[in-house]
Amino acid sequence: MPIVQSMVSTPSSSAPLAPAQTLWVPGTPPLELRVWGRKPRGGAAPLVLHFHGGAFVSGDLDSGACLAELLASSGAVVASLAYPLAPAHRFPDAVEAGYAALEWLHKQRTRLAGSTAPLFLAGEEAGGNLAAAVALMARDRAHPPLAGQILVAPMLDPCNATASLRQTMGEATGCKWMDGWQQYLRGPMDAEHPYAVPGRAQRLAGLPPALILTGGDDPMRDEALAYAERLRGAGIAVHSGVLPSTTGWPDSLSEQPAQECPCAVEVREHFRAFFQAATPPPPS
Repeated sequence: MPIVQSMVSTPSSSAPLAPAQTLWVPGTPPLELRVWGRKPRGGAAPLVLHFHGGAFVSGDLDSGACLAELLASSGAVVASLAYPLAPAHRFPDAVEAGYAALEWLHKQRTRLAGSTAPLFLAGEEAGGNLAAAVALMARDRAHPPLAGQILVAPMLDPCNATASLRQTMGEATGCKWMDGWQQYLRGPMDAEHPYAVPGRAQRLAGLPPALILTGGDDPMRDEALAYAERLRGAGIAVHSGVLPSTTGWPDSLSEQPAQECPCAVEVREHFRAFFQAATPPPPS
């Protein structure tokens, strides 16, 4: 994917982040957003709606702070969503909450990130599933326009039958990702719904460009790469990367501060390049 000159500001990773602020998306109940990064003077920054991981049943804004901070230190304004968790809230509650937050952010983009701010989705593990699902929903509802989707170790296959997952689990008898799917889906029919399982979506054309990152030891590796190939086959611009086999992903993404996240430097560079490449150049 070529890098193009853009109107988006991408400050250096050494620049201090603005303190996170809390915003609320109106609704019943209202949805909490934790916002990282700052609107640049005289320009615009990528505006990212971020979904934390936790196998659909756990996780919160604190556990999602690692990836949110990495995104923000790559030049974005990042709004991390406290979405409703299963089993109290099964599919499609989290996806609909994500879409509501996306619509609200689109309306607030001038205030938060600049009038020309491009809009992105991002998430890790189950949050990667939700980011992909909301991208499908935004395409189907023809609004809002998206500049890209960032999926990190995304949880896309309820069958849990990939080689990478089997290699990671070894002889273990329990699988938290399988348990998470069982608590998230209402029944077998949901496993065929593209918003529940984007990896099984039959129609992928018209989606925004994607950055898909996984690790060599990531149990989600095979399903992430399979989705990347399916997107490419549908004509979607995709950049995918497999980082070294010492990431400990996806668990380590919620267990350490951003600066200590395995492969933090590489991840940040992937983010920065994707923001630049997915943003239209300024008019000549």
